[in-house]
Amino acid sequence: MSSENHTQVSPEDAGNNFFLEGPSSIGKSRAEEAVRLLGELNESVGGVADKSNVEDLLEKDPSYFTSFSIVIVHNLEPKLLDKLSAFLWSRESHPPLVVVRSAGFLAEFFIQFHEHTIIESHSETAPSLRIDKAFPALLDYSLSLDFASMDSTDHAHVPYVVILVRALNDWKEAHEGRPPQTYPEKTAFKNAILAMKNKIDEENFDEAESQAYRCWTETTVPSDISSLFQDPQLSALSLDSPPFFHLLEALRKFTLEPPHTLPLTSTLPDMKANTDQYIHLQKLYKVRAEEEKETFKAHLTVPIDDDLIDSFVKNAHALKILRGKRWGGLDADQARLENAIETSPKQAAIHLSLAAFSSLGTKQPGVTPTVELLTAEAQALLPSGAELPDDFSDYVGEIARAPTADLPNTAALLGGLVAQEVIKVITKQYVPIENYCTIDLVETWTGVI
Repeated sequence: MSSENHTQVSPEDAGNNFFLEGPSSIGKSRAEEAVRLLGELNESVGGVADKSNVEDLLEKDPSYFTSFSIVIVHNLEPKLLDKLSAFLWSRESHPPLVVVRSAGFLAEFFIQFHEHTIIESHSETAPSLRIDKAFPALLDYSLSLDFASMDSTDHAHVPYVVILVRALNDWKEAHEGRPPQTYPEKTAFKNAILAMKNKIDEENFDEAESQAYRCWTETTVPSDISSLFQDPQLSALSLDSPPFFHLLEALRKFTLEPPHTLPLTSTLPDMKANTDQYIHLQKLYKVRAEEEKETFKAHLTVPIDDDLIDSFVKNAHALKILRGKRWGGLDADQARLENAIETSPKQAAIHLSLAAFSSLGTKQPGVTPTVELLTAEAQALLPSGAELPDDFSDYVGEIARAPTADLPNTAALLGGLVAQEVIKVITKQYVPIENYCTIDLVETWTGVI
């Protein structure tokens, strides 16, 4: 972690920044003081204080900024911010930029990036158990069980996956290989599952009945995954392409082969079962998953780390490709701004207030922001005749009241939110916020436009 700041601690800084030691920090380097005290929070994180001037770096050594995984700026002078964002946007290989603006109890942040691929998005959608297309070992196991002569304890602990595979196979044998299709057929299928009970309180059969939809819902490649196969990166794949796209191309080829699904994973949900039966079922899935992973790997044309392959296959049902935008694009598009006012008026009001403050600082450096001046700047961002949001007057009043105040409670919440999103971007886990995230600590809410 590197803290870039060429200024010294002022009395105002010492009065509102928790990570400074009050009067004793005044006159010292802001970067050095902040890094020293922030380092006390986590000794395993290294911090470097850089007293270079951002303006000088952009003029003489802009490549300095490309040495980082991500660049974060807070209330940076608008002209320097525009120059920095333009430089980092000039090449796709340059790091993302997180722009943070705050004044008083209001704040917003925006993440600028070209492309962001995510393997571990932690989607709430679970991977398919592939009950309707049971692999041979699972089908054989379900057919080998003699439910009629089974011990009552074992009977009450057969996993619902096995029950469904067996019930579906029996149904297909009696219906020319077709799964239940009509509502009466689906109802009859559920009743047949419940009829397999030996006792009324066998919860595993109740689970099977509630999960019966898996038998007539065909397992296919989810549409949001198949749409990724149309990504232009795949048509221009080369040895220099990121590993993600080589993996995605291998996945596309894998899905072209029977059973035309994503690779199986060994992850099973919780279910009513005893330890032995659950572990046996898990082993069946694990063995099959390993077999399909080897098939998947055969489609790769470049060497890729096994851990990355494992993660990709395990999370193939939840892959994401995000295409970002450049900082400032919203303010340059009057139609988008007007649409934001209609769909998200409160969020747009905060953004317009902060944007007006930045615009005023560019045109009239050092001028004291007033409600009238800020309102005129905000109105200039909109199309002729467009009206400002109803809440704009409240938010612009907060900007005029505390244009340069870094309040501790605002800094705490804002810092936590930004840190959370930065971790998502760096680790490529979970889905980061796209567009502007606005924060109102007067009424305590956040929103995105």
